[in-house]
Amino acid sequence: MTTTVRKQAATGALLGLALGDALGFPTEFNDVPSILAKCGPWREMELPRPAIVTDDTQMTLALGRGLRTAMDRGSLAPKRLERPVREEFVDWLHSPDNNRAPGNTCLTACHLLGDDTRRWQDASQIHSKGCGANMRVAPIGLAPGLSDEQRSGAAQLQSALTHGHPTALAASDLTAHAVRLLAQGADPTGLVGLLRSYALDHRTHYDHTWLGDLWTRSQDPSPEHFIARGWDECLAVLERLQRAARTVSPETDPCLATGDGWIAEEALATGLLCFLLFPDEPLTALRRAACTKGDSDSIACLTGAFAGAWLGPDAWPAEWADRIEYHGELVALGALWDR
Repeated sequence: MTTTVRKQAATGALLGLALGDALGFPTEFNDVPSILAKCGPWREMELPRPAIVTDDTQMTLALGRGLRTAMDRGSLAPKRLERPVREEFVDWLHSPDNNRAPGNTCLTACHLLGDDTRRWQDASQIHSKGCGANMRVAPIGLAPGLSDEQRSGAAQLQSALTHGHPTALAASDLTAHAVRLLAQGADPTGLVGLLRSYALDHRTHYDHTWLGDLWTRSQDPSPEHFIARGWDECLAVLERLQRAARTVSPETDPCLATGDGWIAEEALATGLLCFLLFPDEPLTALRRAACTKGDSDSIACLTGAFAGAWLGPDAWPAEWADRIEYHGELVALGALWDR
């Protein structure tokens, strides 16, 4: 695997994430027969007009802005990241554009984060492993100049601000790592194996520097027990993904193999499965992800992030990319990191 980031991986990933989000927005909460009746054959699905995104892209941009601010202030560290990201999340909560059916976990946690006297660990929803944390984590995998420890810690911290369940932490870490590997040019055929090795290496490592005493809000007897629960659930779904990538027909709803994506580990696995079914056909991968019975916008936004990190912005036709909501901000953030 090369260590050189592929040209414009950040721009490609951020545009792909938003395109998947917009493509999957109208199909969320629908089963596949209903989607086909509404949209026609899944391989011919078109980007809606206007191409409106959901809270998935909004929160990705909030995290990206917070991360940019933190890195502008010096070497990335927990407090340096927490403050601006916390502020961005609270700003998102109160934004008039926050009207895209956001998840209850994010709403509850961001409301609590708005109290400056409250430690973030006390705002974290410790029992939630919804996909709201790893759907937005791609910027952590795309930002240049981070060490492995910084990237892992930042991915878990941004999750823990809202979703404190250990599986949400592990899935966010794995999602950022997958985006990074693809941006560096890792062969998609070996990606699941690399992710399983990463999960095994991190299985009992609780990062006190980045997470503090978060684990004490759980019922676990130790921090190692707490974090291992999350990695074990991710390892189990990665095994399902490895089988599915070899055996699943592209014509079958991927959710049947790796889950509906409402929870973190399933969103990661099903988003990756759609990408791995069509690694060199990014629009087909997005369409497959959007035509699923599960959390289609989150699944498709993850698929788009993986495909865009792997292929760069040329993966996306200009006729689609140019009219995606927040296009200017997505491109500006991507260009900053691609430089």
